[in-house]
Amino acid sequence: MQPTIPPSAPSSPLSGAELLALLRRRWQASYDLQLVQRRGRLYLQVMWAYLEQQSFPLSPEAYADRLEEVAGMLNGMGVAGQVRQWLSTTSDKPRLGRALGLALELPPERRGEFLI
Repeated sequence: MQPTIPPSAPSSPLSGAELLALLRRRWQASYDLQLVQRRGRLYLQVMWAYLEQQSFPLSPEAYADRLEEVAGMLNGMGVAGQVRQWLSTTSDKPRLGRALGLALELPPERRGEFLI
């Protein structure tokens, strides 16, 4: 897992198209994204599967919908700036069987809404 990035100042909302552009700029591939809860923490994971793979389970349209959904959740949590910064600066790369993870720093007033 990646180290935690501190919460950023309020920033403009992320869109699915911006997430796609960040992924392609960083790794030249359209990696799958997932939100995962572990041990009372919420993580954004960049999975090793990507749209350009023949075996990728989603159509381009379904993948675009997933990115929009993830972007909406990230915006709702107030972590768009953290995600934008991390995707722009991380030097790691997803590898087969090993996802990259960003521990999201949720604003204290929103933490209870997203963690069970």
